[in-house]
Amino acid sequence: MNTGLKIPHGEDKVKVELTVKELMVLAGARFPNNHVLEVSARKKLNEVLEQTYEIENGGSRDGISYDYLN
Repeated sequence: MNTGLKIPHGEDKVKVELTVKELMVLAGARFPNNHVLEVSARKKLNEVLEQTYEIENGGSRDGISYDYLN
């Protein structure tokens, strides 16, 4: 299945430090009285993604360039 979406260095590995509960939330576990866990886990993932592309975009804070997606 080829969707046509190309992400440069898409197979590179990154490290994200999560608590066990954050990992469980991302894997689909539910903590009905603690929405903060999901928010925290997703925030950590987004931060790593932004840091990774900030380096590749030469320090740009504009997000991922449209050219990278084609």
